[in-house]
Amino acid sequence: MEYKEMISLPIPPHYNPDRVGEVWRVAYQQRAAEARAWAKQYHIPPASQDQQRIALVAIDVQNSFCIPDFELFVGGRSGLGAVEDNRRLCEFIYRNLHRITHIAITLDTHLAMQIFHPVFLINQEGVHPEPLTTVSYENVSRGIWRFNPEVAHSLGIDVEYGQRHLEHYTRTLAERGKYALTIWPYHVMLGSIGHALVSAVEEAIFFHTVARYSQVEMLTKGNHPLTEHYSAINPEVREGADGKTIVQKDERFINILKNYDMVIIAGQAKSHCVAWTIEDLLGEIRQTDEKLVKKVYLLEDCTSPVVVPGVVDYTAQADEAFQKFAEAGMHIVRSTQSILSWPGVSL
Repeated sequence: MEYKEMISLPIPPHYNPDRVGEVWRVAYQQRAAEARAWAKQYHIPPASQDQQRIALVAIDVQNSFCIPDFELFVGGRSGLGAVEDNRRLCEFIYRNLHRITHIAITLDTHLAMQIFHPVFLINQEGVHPEPLTTVSYENVSRGIWRFNPEVAHSLGIDVEYGQRHLEHYTRTLAERGKYALTIWPYHVMLGSIGHALVSAVEEAIFFHTVARYSQVEMLTKGNHPLTEHYSAINPEVREGADGKTIVQKDERFINILKNYDMVIIAGQAKSHCVAWTIEDLLGEIRQTDEKLVKKVYLLEDCTSPVVVPGVVDYTAQADEAFQKFAEAGMHIVRSTQSILSWPGVSL
């Protein structure tokens, strides 16, 4: 059977759904040989021959967010959210290997001394905030939390500016209706195991790369010390206390939307990096061409919100955001459905 006649491909035998929640080494050379054999068996051509160009964007499918017992595991209300999401994501990639033209991955990328990590702040006793502490402008203006002067030298700023920036930052978040500054556990540290892609997802992406001769695109974000960067497009606050731009808008995500006929979005967390990326993407669409909104498909069963039982639950906010995106014209779909059944699809 020719690949174009197939609604979906089978799952390759190397895939083990029971290992999606684990960390392990991908056997690249073996998978590469199997991928080429798979492409030959199912008559899958190089992605460059696709008439309908489909991009899959996976947001922050990294160990820190997706593996139980790692720093910021996104469990959702089920407790296994990101693991379940990534099982479906891997299977979606394999079943639609012949349809997905390009895969792009965002990688949240941090160092220790950043505004949302404990070491950046101290209280009047010189103690750092605990993870999941919320830092409001009122907290900062009253002196409950302040900039840690000991990190100024490493960051290349003076102490006075660091304090002014913290005040400016928390005030700006409040004025723009953003989430208040949250102090997160140290996570996705550059060079760490937590920063790496989930092994099973990495394997699926690598298999796609070799089978379709389509290089994966890696989009790093979040490494500037003076701002959070949930969205893959814009930081939470782009300008410093002196009014100067500290991080530019990233045009790469927007260019993917312009260059492909469909853009499918999945990843973690639905309430934070996924929601803010789509929010910024929607803003860009409204400034350029409203018709582009119809290109966007959101895999609702491959993303989960941040839920820490007894502490925070962002499920309602995430669902409200997705409802807003649907009302704007984006398509909310499920990975277990055939792409051919999705609204607006004609392949």
